[in-house]
Amino acid sequence: MKQILQSLKTGATEVADVPAPGVKRGQLLIQTTQTLVSAGTERMLVEFGKANWIEKARQQPDKVRMVLDKIKTDGLQPTIEAVFNKLDQPLPLGYCNVGRVAEVGAGVAGFEAGDRVISNGKHAEVVSVPVNLCAKVPDGVSDEEAAFTVLGAIALQGIRLANPTLGETVVVTGLGLIGLVTVQLLRAHGCRVLGLDFDKDKLALARSFGAEVVDLAAGQDPVAAAQAYSRGRGVDAVIVTAATKSSEPMHQAALMCRKRGRIVLVGVTGLELSRADFFEKELTFQVSCSYGPGRYDPNYEEKGNDYPVGFVRWTEQRNFEAVLDMVADGRLDVKPLISHRFGIADAQQAYELVGGAAPSWGILLQYPGVALTREGRTVQVVAAAATSGAASSAPAVSFIGSGNYASAVLIPAFKEAGARLRSVASSTGVSGLAAARKFGFDETTTDTERVFADEGTNAIVVTTRHDTHAHFVHKALESGRDVFVEKPLCLTRDELSGIERAFKQATLARGAAPVLMVGFNRRFAPQVQKIKSLLAGVQGPKSFIMTVNAGAIPASHWTQDAEIGGGRIVGEACHFVDLLRFLAGARIKEWRHMALDSATRDSVSVTMSFDDGSIGTVHYFANGSKAFPKERLEVFAEGRVLQLDNFRKLSGFGWPGFKKMNLWRQDKGQKACAAAFIGAVARSAGAPIPVDEIFEVSRVAIEIGEALR
Repeated sequence: MKQILQSLKTGATEVADVPAPGVKRGQLLIQTTQTLVSAGTERMLVEFGKANWIEKARQQPDKVRMVLDKIKTDGLQPTIEAVFNKLDQPLPLGYCNVGRVAEVGAGVAGFEAGDRVISNGKHAEVVSVPVNLCAKVPDGVSDEEAAFTVLGAIALQGIRLANPTLGETVVVTGLGLIGLVTVQLLRAHGCRVLGLDFDKDKLALARSFGAEVVDLAAGQDPVAAAQAYSRGRGVDAVIVTAATKSSEPMHQAALMCRKRGRIVLVGVTGLELSRADFFEKELTFQVSCSYGPGRYDPNYEEKGNDYPVGFVRWTEQRNFEAVLDMVADGRLDVKPLISHRFGIADAQQAYELVGGAAPSWGILLQYPGVALTREGRTVQVVAAAATSGAASSAPAVSFIGSGNYASAVLIPAFKEAGARLRSVASSTGVSGLAAARKFGFDETTTDTERVFADEGTNAIVVTTRHDTHAHFVHKALESGRDVFVEKPLCLTRDELSGIERAFKQATLARGAAPVLMVGFNRRFAPQVQKIKSLLAGVQGPKSFIMTVNAGAIPASHWTQDAEIGGGRIVGEACHFVDLLRFLAGARIKEWRHMALDSATRDSVSVTMSFDDGSIGTVHYFANGSKAFPKERLEVFAEGRVLQLDNFRKLSGFGWPGFKKMNLWRQDKGQKACAAAFIGAVARSAGAPIPVDEIFEVSRVAIEIGEALR
């Protein structure tokens, strides 16, 4: 299918062939008929992409701080690689989509195939969208008109926050698409409206919708005009829908307002606010969040849990419905806002218009329709044969999942290890296409079943969200493939038991044990291997202290969700349980834990004892400072100490013949881990990590997670 992608590195816009998505639980699969280009948002993205590195940094100072923090912990080179990998990921554009439902996902009620719907889907021929981000289009509303619904909801949410009453005077600063819709909705609400802009054509449209206007290009004074329009009292509210780096619109808004007036920011402006402006009048200022309540709430958007109407009258979906109702009865007229129409194949012309000086308003992209076939969910990558670089006899590996970690770390590691990259599967198709192009996969797909049935695949790598790991590992073993799964192996005892049974059945079917490996890469790190070799001469028990300065993650993050991420202890701290198990070289006899009393329960100390008398403690803390090393391992044995900081600096104290082993760059063992797996697959040799250790560590991590809950 055709989809519009934009490069964050160069700003180039592309109409790409991307695998069509499949329908997920709680979602609608939609065949697109029209999408609307959001000129303001999409122009900013294009301009950001075209900016040089210094300008990019100036536009995102918060990201610069994150980069500097990463340099302190990981080193310069890994940080540069991570930044470039992020910029290599193409950005799918668009969020104003109209189409017909092709398929209804499990658990969805109130929609059926053939329904005309709007959604916040991308500029693509087929989209899969959560049900709470969709709404049915009334019969009297055309597809072209319906394409303005999501933009209309953004305007409507800003108005709801301003809370105007009949007869109040409201200023709208910035008369782009959202500003012009805001003008009409305010007029329908019974308000007197004053519109501000530099563009004469936009001012004329606002005037035709019933607003008085101020021509900023002609030097008219907006503050004086607002005072006059409000009969000298000051306006009741200002809704800022402009997009500018300047803070002047906010300053002007404060001067225009009456005492205790309201200011709502819907657009993007500078926010250097004057305390005096707000203090003397006791002004209220609020930033509007997109389409309304529910936005960015995973429980609402991803899980489909609606808010009770008696408590939250207007959600983002109900705002969509309200806008469509306004269009249906003629109180919102969006037809005059349409300035251009392009077919999806000519979308690059549309973006040249967006980034150029020629006047434009609502730019519609039209779609001829695409047949939904299983073959359409896979795209062959022509350049793969020339770029893969692997020997034809090397193991062919297919990836399920192509997120940030897979693209930045695992796929490069497997390629360097000599694997032939066969297929990469992703849920939306975009990240998979980027990975396929960059690393030389033969194909990319959104059909995971194809991966398990592919005769050309020897091994499968699973790098999806944690709740899918057990299912994909089980399927891979059933299909007769060797499998590498990024930690954790699974989330529950039942899943672990199922994998153990599947492993035994696969062993019987093959006549030999398959290679089942979890990405416990830290045991393969060169400095950890050095520690292991030093400990080989130690006869007595050892003491281990692993301190992980993990940092805080919000409770709303998917990794904190017990059902999806398993919580951080199961999902990430399993790494460190495995590391101590590896260094001890003995089974975990028992464990105890203590946790800080917090909502997330992710600051935990776990103490383990091993069969050989050794003990180990994992301090996994989310309440520390980023200035402190992220990971520190200390080993005490026979009057000697080893200390490893951030997998860069290893120091020995009292250790005969060893003082230090320092690296120029951090090495957590990912490359060696991938190479060990590929080597085992190629030689049909035993797994690099004994499968009993994998099951043991996974069981202990799950038990700790259960105890914390």
